[in-house]
Amino acid sequence: MTYVAVEAILISILLFIPNIVSDDTVPIPAVKTELNGWFQSNVKPSPTLDPALATAEAGAKVIKVNADGSGDFKTLADAVKSVPDGNTNRVIVSIGPGKYTEKIKIERTKPFITFYGDAANMPTLAFGGTSAEFGTVDSATLIVESDYFSAVNIIIANTSPRPDGKRAGAQALALRIGGDKASFYNCKLNGFQDTLCDDKGLHFFKDCYIEGTVDFIFGNGKSIYVNTELHVIPGDPVAVITAQARQSEAMDTGYSFVHCTVTGTGGNALLGRSWMPFAKVVFAYTDMSDAVDPKGWSDNVHPETDKTVFFGEYNCKGARADFAARVPFAKKLTDAEAQPFISLAFIEGSKWLLPPAKV
Repeated sequence: MTYVAVEAILISILLFIPNIVSDDTVPIPAVKTELNGWFQSNVKPSPTLDPALATAEAGAKVIKVNADGSGDFKTLADAVKSVPDGNTNRVIVSIGPGKYTEKIKIERTKPFITFYGDAANMPTLAFGGTSAEFGTVDSATLIVESDYFSAVNIIIANTSPRPDGKRAGAQALALRIGGDKASFYNCKLNGFQDTLCDDKGLHFFKDCYIEGTVDFIFGNGKSIYVNTELHVIPGDPVAVITAQARQSEAMDTGYSFVHCTVTGTGGNALLGRSWMPFAKVVFAYTDMSDAVDPKGWSDNVHPETDKTVFFGEYNCKGARADFAARVPFAKKLTDAEAQPFISLAFIEGSKWLLPPAKV
């Protein structure tokens, strides 16, 4: 059974009210308690939305998945399969509580899909794929190649054993997001090495939790992470949070972490490494616990990249935010240098970013 979401009706009305405008140039506030007010004021339906997205939201429908058989489908794979190729309407997949042991891929031909769970009883998508079996980027529990994807209140986990440094191909992704204009709200990504492949496209993460050990956020996306916990699982000789894959000065990609928190223990977590020579990563207003290595960053034993990477920090705090011990090629950003990374203009948000769905 499907029905038109009330939210979609409201969106279709709001789109034609000229004074409802999403402004992606307003900086993210320096005070964390002002985040929600800033978000509500600047992320909303408006005439600046991509026309295809506006049309899709106006025709939104909901389908239900419940493992107990009480929904339209029992599996997420069947729900995704029901979405037609060339889909033009928002399809909200409302997922009942429980654990769904599935490996799911949303093909590029199926845009405008939302995975939605109950915040009070979040569903878990889990699978144990590894690089040895599927290849690294295809080991993910959830692979999204389509545009305009959104996930709300979802746990995505790769249940493979923790890599021990001896088994080849032990890295295992929870999520690979390779579609453009994707948003994640209140989602948890659980894994060890390579938890999240932020592969390519414009992406937005808010109020999320991402855990891992080595390179647990990697890829060549252009993304903003807001109020997201980056949890370093202790135990490895070296932990690495980001391995951003920008390969040339001409590539318009990078990661910006704003009002995030780095948690964990061990004191050996690097904020990022130059996996690729032009990696671009910025941490702003972020609380850095003593899980972080004082030197902060690594050139991956490639000193020639010291002149090409862009590893920046801006007004961070916490036990390991002191810049005194940072590597020489890290940048302590000025107000002007930080501005491009602390507004939604970084990801062209006014064209596509909407608040989380409600069902």
